[in-house]
Amino acid sequence: MKKVPNRNQFSKILGLSLIAILFSASPLIAQDAAADATAVEAAAGGGDAKKGKALFNQNCAACHALNRKMTGPALENVESRLSEDEGLDREWLYAWIKNSPAVIKSGDAYANKLYAEYNQAAMTAFPTLSNADIDDILAYTAAAPAAAPATAAGDVQSAAGGSGSSSGVSNEIILGALVLVFGLLVVMLLLVNKTLQRIAQANGIAIEKEGAAKRTPIWKAFAQNQFLVIVTAILLLLGSAYFAYGWMMQVGVDQGYAPIQPIHYSHKIHAGDNKIECKYCHSSARVSKTSGIPSLNVCMNCHKSIYEYTGNPEGPSQEDLENGYTNEFYTGEIKKLYKAVGWDEENQKYTGESQPVEWIRVHNLPDFAYFNHSQHVSVAGVDCQTCHGPVEEMEIMYQYSPLTMGWCIDCHRETNVKVEGNEYYEKIHAELSKKYGVDNLTAAQLGGLECGKCHY
Repeated sequence: MKKVPNRNQFSKILGLSLIAILFSASPLIAQDAAADATAVEAAAGGGDAKKGKALFNQNCAACHALNRKMTGPALENVESRLSEDEGLDREWLYAWIKNSPAVIKSGDAYANKLYAEYNQAAMTAFPTLSNADIDDILAYTAAAPAAAPATAAGDVQSAAGGSGSSSGVSNEIILGALVLVFGLLVVMLLLVNKTLQRIAQANGIAIEKEGAAKRTPIWKAFAQNQFLVIVTAILLLLGSAYFAYGWMMQVGVDQGYAPIQPIHYSHKIHAGDNKIECKYCHSSARVSKTSGIPSLNVCMNCHKSIYEYTGNPEGPSQEDLENGYTNEFYTGEIKKLYKAVGWDEENQKYTGESQPVEWIRVHNLPDFAYFNHSQHVSVAGVDCQTCHGPVEEMEIMYQYSPLTMGWCIDCHRETNVKVEGNEYYEKIHAELSKKYGVDNLTAAQLGGLECGKCHY
């Protein structure tokens, strides 16, 4: 028998390569994800800045910010500024925070000056705050702000990669290692094939080559079979008719439609994270045919004070970073709102120079279809999510349901009418339930399938 040369060399090379890859990747896997953030140091006066931040957000943030005027003045280093400029000590701050109207009434010069400067807007009294609580708040206002994380493109890229995994291994390293391993496997298979051919030649085994026998092309064999041709033609015609019908039935159905609005509004943040009730903004849904487009004044009820987006305390998700939904992006959209309503951030007042916002309609029924929101929301007690889907999870609002006639009819046939505590249906429900012999009536049994209900 002939000796087959070098048939074991590749196995050794492959094994050594895999061992090298594993040893080079192990220190990367062992890296920690990130260091923990350091706690904010307490300022002079013995207060706890960490506790003060929580108290500030709970009691003060609605009217005050650290570094800018809002309903009230900026509070960064407020104690040192009052001490240097006005000669006021911490005892004055205790009295002012606990009962500002009393300080104003006492004739205090600076208190009356501040009261007049801010359009005589009375500051809420906080008699329940102890001196220790106020010390904590003042410590927070005096603490140096934490350094902002880098926002360069490369840093955002690394943040996006790090947020999805607890190890320090990048996706590129893992992908490169997998490509190398698969490449080695391909080379190994080629060498094994070559080795087997040499073994066959050494033993005098003939290797049959593919394509030795001449075969009839499959297309020619198919064309010569008339039965297969006829059956195939019938199937193609039926399939084409089916898909053409399905396409035509989708004309005017905009399910999944998600237009980009001139001002980005995240239902995920407002209805989801902040738990804002749908009917707070869409208040006309309770009493009107339409749900209505909220006035920008409704937005300003909150955004007079919320002038920037600070985001999730745990940081933006990888999906948000990939889509560009950073804190800076949301803050920029708030600035668009201010420009539209004519709000002067610096002086905290309206300029009167407003601009219309050209919102793009998402849900649009044909003119011949009548739908009344108040009938469904107030009388029937239908939740908004029944038709509009999980809006609290939508970053961009889209049409969740098809809003077709068949979809509405199916809902009327399957949905039982809520009659508990609803006197509107009490008498008619008693009579119709006796007529149909059922305990619960559907909307269809109450006349919900009559043409005139939606078309007149």
